[in-house]
Amino acid sequence: MIKRLHWRPLFLYLYPMQEQTQIFGIRAVIEAVNAGETIDKVFLQKGLKGDLFGELEAVLRQHSINSSYVPVEKLNRLTKGNHQGVVAHISPIEFHDLEELMMTVLESGKTPLFLLLDQLSDVRNFGAIIRTAECTGVNGIIIQKKGGAPVNGDTIKTSAGAVFKIPICKVDHIKDAVYYMQASGIKVVAATEKTESTLYDISFKEPCAIIMGSEDRGINPSILKIVDAKAKLPLLGEIESLNVSVACGAFLYEAVRQRLG
Repeated sequence: MIKRLHWRPLFLYLYPMQEQTQIFGIRAVIEAVNAGETIDKVFLQKGLKGDLFGELEAVLRQHSINSSYVPVEKLNRLTKGNHQGVVAHISPIEFHDLEELMMTVLESGKTPLFLLLDQLSDVRNFGAIIRTAECTGVNGIIIQKKGGAPVNGDTIKTSAGAVFKIPICKVDHIKDAVYYMQASGIKVVAATEKTESTLYDISFKEPCAIIMGSEDRGINPSILKIVDAKAKLPLLGEIESLNVSVACGAFLYEAVRQRLG
């Protein structure tokens, strides 16, 4: 059933799917972006042409909105409406501005603890990490605008609602967030197996941010070059790695242990 929510502009025909709002139609998506809706991702039909479609592409680039080109069959699966070659997902949350969040946290007098996710792709891992971050007092999660898991119904469910309780920021590039945090006096620690140091060798008592990488590639090598410290989890069995959400929990609770101690 298609619903129209009265608190949004009338041009937004909303199609609920997995607790996530969809908009379809070229003009509708353009108007949604220009109206300031928080668009999480846009799916565009491969090979589609035309002046209006070109205008949509320009608007998406201007606002740095995550988009991907897909076969028309995928769009047909996403919605039964007349999608005109485009389907957009509206995020169920409002994202925070990194600079404003940093200022608020630093002025609070508490020792900051941030979490950066370098293009984590699985929504269930994302949701599990959000839940653990909220439980461990993380002040904010920073993700990249493009290439990472969206905030959708699966994310909300896996996070047990924690996605509504912890600030999440989107940035153009994780590297920019690293530089900004370092300039603000926050130590940036990368969780990576490409080091001899374990997380037990690192002090988390000072203001710090922990970076977790994607499930398949880990942390981008260009980011590893600029962090303040690297740390790994000691693995005593035959399996060479942990699920990223489990590894993230180990790092965050080591920070909690040190700070409580």
